[in-house]
Amino acid sequence: MPVSSNKGLPAVQEPHNTIEPHLLIVDDDSAIRRLLMDFLSTQGFRCEVAANAAEARIHLANQAFDLIVLDIMMPGETGIELTGNLRLTDQTPILLLTARDQLSDKLAAFNVGADDYLTKPFEPLELVARIRSQLRRTGAGARVADVITFGNFIVDLKAGILTYKGAPVALTSTERLLLRLLAQRVNQPFTREELAQKIGHRVSERTVDVQVNRLRHKLKSIDPSLDLIQTIRHQGYALVVRVA
Repeated sequence: MPVSSNKGLPAVQEPHNTIEPHLLIVDDDSAIRRLLMDFLSTQGFRCEVAANAAEARIHLANQAFDLIVLDIMMPGETGIELTGNLRLTDQTPILLLTARDQLSDKLAAFNVGADDYLTKPFEPLELVARIRSQLRRTGAGARVADVITFGNFIVDLKAGILTYKGAPVALTSTERLLLRLLAQRVNQPFTREELAQKIGHRVSERTVDVQVNRLRHKLKSIDPSLDLIQTIRHQGYALVVRVA
């Protein structure tokens, strides 16, 4: 579904920081993804694209973003469902795009945690203005610390990289996602339900147990002196870092 046909999109640029705000664009329409990425790149944004919620989760596992531009009508996990699931653990601003303009649709979007809502077709410069408004409100790049250290391990949350004594540790995308998530709330447990929602649509709590145990054993095999991921009885799992 095309955005407003505005031939020769205006190449108006505003001054921006040397560190460009990082956007994730999620839309199942390849033409719209390309149009948005190309145009927003000319406006001073660094963009990644995803065709569906599953691809979006992979990007979110590996990188930090300042804002998500998310289409509502996608096959599988919809934009509304993804927004609600992300809001369990992630406060990255989300701007929803949709052709549906009924009040009930807008209320549903805001009720699950969307920060803004723009109906198609739209003027590209209005999208830019809304994105910048959200970035001003939250402060571009105002996220959790980019690097967290525990023992000889270092988690670079922005790059999605784990190192041990300076050497990279190979992790699957799910393991990176779990580690980033747990590292954002050190010493505070996540329920299995929270982790299941964050990992992916319709992931079972049993799958969470399997993935957490794999990550736990991998870290333990590298440094047996540390028991970093622990089961918190009646609560869930936590990355536990003890202060001497």
